[in-house]
Amino acid sequence: MLDKMKELWEMKQKMDEIKKELEAITLESEDNFVRVGISGSQDIKSVAIKADLATVDKAKLEAALTETINRAIKQSQKAAAEKMSKLSGFKLPGMA
Repeated sequence: MLDKMKELWEMKQKMDEIKKELEAITLESEDNFVRVGISGSQDIKSVAIKADLATVDKAKLEAALTETINRAIKQSQKAAAEKMSKLSGFKLPGMA
């Protein structure tokens, strides 16, 4: 039983370490209109509008922002999955 508790404690410490690593990572996604920065723990760190607001269509800007945020979230999820696979020792579906 003590061996299992030790294993759980070690696993928790590794998870805490991975969480800190993910919080320190900043990933970016961008297109012609916007750039979004997101941490590995999926906190939006920055949003930059690259287009001239006087000339860009509101609907296009909103669509670009939505798509760019979604891409950033997927990048963040992939980074987290890669870190977790190192801990568990096996690859998750969709990982190269």
